[in-house]
Amino acid sequence: MNVATMRRVDRLLGIPAAAVMTLVRRFCPEVPVDTVPRCEKIVFIKLAEQGSTVLATSAIRGAAELVGRPNVYFLVFEENRFILETMELIPPENIIVIRNDTLASTIMGAVAAVRELWRRRIDTAIDLEFFARSSAVLTFLSWARHRVGFHAFGEGPYRGDLMTHRLVFNTHIHTSQLFRMMVEALRMAPASFPTFGVEPSSANEAAPVFKAGPAELAEVQSLLRDGVRDDEFGPLILLNANCGDLLPLRRWPTDRYVELAKRLLERYPTVRVALTGAPSEAEQVATVVGRIGSHRCYSLAGRTTLRQLLVVYCLAEVLVTNDSGPAHFSALTPIDVITLFGPETPKLFAARSARSHIFWEGIACSPCVNAFNGRTSACINNLCMQQIDVDRVFEKTCQIYDQRIRLRQGES
Repeated sequence: MNVATMRRVDRLLGIPAAAVMTLVRRFCPEVPVDTVPRCEKIVFIKLAEQGSTVLATSAIRGAAELVGRPNVYFLVFEENRFILETMELIPPENIIVIRNDTLASTIMGAVAAVRELWRRRIDTAIDLEFFARSSAVLTFLSWARHRVGFHAFGEGPYRGDLMTHRLVFNTHIHTSQLFRMMVEALRMAPASFPTFGVEPSSANEAAPVFKAGPAELAEVQSLLRDGVRDDEFGPLILLNANCGDLLPLRRWPTDRYVELAKRLLERYPTVRVALTGAPSEAEQVATVVGRIGSHRCYSLAGRTTLRQLLVVYCLAEVLVTNDSGPAHFSALTPIDVITLFGPETPKLFAARSARSHIFWEGIACSPCVNAFNGRTSACINNLCMQQIDVDRVFEKTCQIYDQRIRLRQGES
């Protein structure tokens, strides 16, 4: 299912389901609200958005400290399993997946996932979705005695009253901190909330380091050499233009990427520029490459697996991308990433990495996409992205690239 369909289903089916589950809860005996939880097995529920899963690094580590790594689980859409396996923070067998290619498969997968949570005897569930109703219902149906999640308190979208630990969504705290505080909430009795009288954790922990094996490196280097003469196989700069229609408001104008690529290729005669993207974007990316018109520029869209893409990041110098998953995946690798923000704010969603560089204009109408409006917007003209000019992005890219080359030469 695409994002728009998932949002409609969450609204049309999720609201009545959350209301029914709230009524059911009234008749279910629960742990006394003045009792601090005794947790043995914790499951995180974060169905979509692989980038946000990377931001949950500190929370996952906190849960492992609380109950031990073998007792930490994760419920996620099947397409997002990869990033969890790559991070290696929890055992692969503890990743529970739901297929979501069709509505029927999603429903059947959710039923199977709930049964698996029952079989594993999960006693604590943490809902990492902000105000999705489907994840709140799954959290309740897990029958976990302790359930942590964000509650509307009359401000956010209705998702029932299904959590034992009802947290306020704080728009002034970075997402990684919010996720970690959901784990820390388990050290307190439910009756104390929504008051949460502790300072937010810094949660500025480095993401796990992705390590490519020699065979993987050789395979990807061979892919990158395909059609490139040896004397043209120079340093690599990546552009992720998000040519598809998934998040059009976050898209930097394609003309800007074309101009940026041309200027980089002119500035650095040995540099190659590759455009990345999903298989569904391959045709559009190929068109952009054609507009750039250089034998040192080519498309990788649809030509790599996600794991191979991480290997590409390990071999490249700089990535320029819109606010999307690659900005967070790159934090697992040594690459420097320049992320262009607009409809959302880096104060909440920027990658937590010293190699993360941000552009955000902060105009009066930005950010317009947030947890309270279901991450949708009435905007039809993303001036927040259009006001990021090529000159500054080009200068920043050159600055980072030059510094990396100098450091490498100093080490050799």
